Amino acid sequence: MKTAKNSSVGKKSKTKQKKKKKPLTPVDKFKIEVAKELGLWDKVKQVGWAGLSAAETGQVGGWMTRKMRARNLNNLTEYTLARTRRKKER
Repeated sequence: MKTAKNSSVGKKSKTKQKKKKKPLTPVDKFKIEVAKELGLWDKVKQVGWAGLSAAETGQVGGWMTRKMRARNLNNLTEYTLARTRRKKER
């Protein structure tokens, strides 16, 4: 009895599998916060971050930088620490 060499046993199907959702990093949370403030969050949910124009992406980055400078913070790590301290104080 001959066996088929190209059997599909043990092979993954060609159907599209869902990606596993990764937990949001502090950078992602900050970026989402700024996108919501600028009114771009609905567009990001529909077409993703890659769907934003260069001008819109620059707006998000510029607002992130502006917010950090306003609080006299040098980097995103300092921003995240300051934000968690404020939440604990509430």
